[in-house]
Amino acid sequence: MPMAMTASQLRWGWRPPPKQQRRRMAPVVCSVATENAQKKERARLKKLFEEAYERCRTAPTEGVSFTLQQFTDALDKYDYESEVGTKARSFSFTVKGTVFATDAGGAYVDITAKSTAYLPLQEACISKIKKVEEAGIVPGLREEFMIIGENGTDDTLILSLRSIQYDLAWERCRQLQAEDAVVKGKVVSANKGGLVAQVEGLKGFVPFSQISAKSTGEELLEQEISFKFVEVDEEQSRLVLSHRKAVAESQGQLGIGSVVIGSVQSIKPYGAFVDIGGISGLLHVSQISHDRITDIATVLQPGDILKVMILSHDRQRGRVSLSTKKLEPSPGDMIRNPKLVFEKAEEMAQTFRQRIAQAEAMARADMLRFQPEGGLSLSGEGILGPLSSDLPPEGVNLSEVPLAEES
Repeated sequence: MPMAMTASQLRWGWRPPPKQQRRRMAPVVCSVATENAQKKERARLKKLFEEAYERCRTAPTEGVSFTLQQFTDALDKYDYESEVGTKARSFSFTVKGTVFATDAGGAYVDITAKSTAYLPLQEACISKIKKVEEAGIVPGLREEFMIIGENGTDDTLILSLRSIQYDLAWERCRQLQAEDAVVKGKVVSANKGGLVAQVEGLKGFVPFSQISAKSTGEELLEQEISFKFVEVDEEQSRLVLSHRKAVAESQGQLGIGSVVIGSVQSIKPYGAFVDIGGISGLLHVSQISHDRITDIATVLQPGDILKVMILSHDRQRGRVSLSTKKLEPSPGDMIRNPKLVFEKAEEMAQTFRQRIAQAEAMARADMLRFQPEGGLSLSGEGILGPLSSDLPPEGVNLSEVPLAEES
């Protein structure tokens, strides 16, 4: 149908374009309209995205009809797919397993997964055990596990308690190091450089320079002694311990004249070495009894439990001198009736300290008679100084009692 023309078009001689030219112009017009519509749609989507992002940032739970606890409870009712190497506690919810059977190689565990889970013996505990029951793993036990692998033949999940305990042990050691705490550890082996001790389930290294005891590495095997942490580095698997630091702290708590319980470690011709809370002290033969002793083995044996009095200790040299002689109710009781000495130890120590205090008071009185106007007295070190009636808080220093030195 021919196109109608206006009067203006006729006046100026305008003629409509041919049909072929009109067909070429139609797609251009459509393309421009489509592009404008797409720009408007992109702008609308961008605005929706920005609004959604702002809601997620400022009010993520707005409009949610259930709580997080309800979501967690719902997930506990259904199976889930676990990734190898993930811990149950690493999820936002806790998943536990229940042991339903055991055998010589480990334990079978129900963790509500789509396949049976198995806990091998070597993964049941951080310590070496011969059967899982030694670690308290019995049917009915409900515990948290780590998935460490999968058996390709029957799709059985492989579990571990050892991995979780390992992480907890390192965390515990870091905490104890931060607290500068003294811990007990068992010496399990020795080498040229030092000792290997087990602390909090982990094996740590004790350089010989950090060992205070005079005993050799072989003599300390299987013994429990005190340690402090020097280095705790889980990434490098480095756990370094110090016996010397632990002993130094314990020695600072020893009071001259105090009574402590100790265990005889070894017998020498000149005396006995006694362990008093991780510190090795010397009970010299002359300080065992008022009666003469020719053979110490007739009175003491390794492993004997004694109550001993602290006579002196040299913190720098790590030497502690002990006495049971001062605790005898009657001369010779350590030979004839050591049980009585153990029972009366605190009473005799108190009596002994009182006698020393009285002797010191008499010495002060004698000095006052010679220097009444000056107000001077003789100190325990033999120094003349201002008069003071206060006794040292730890009691009378008995370090001046003559003792034979270790040969």
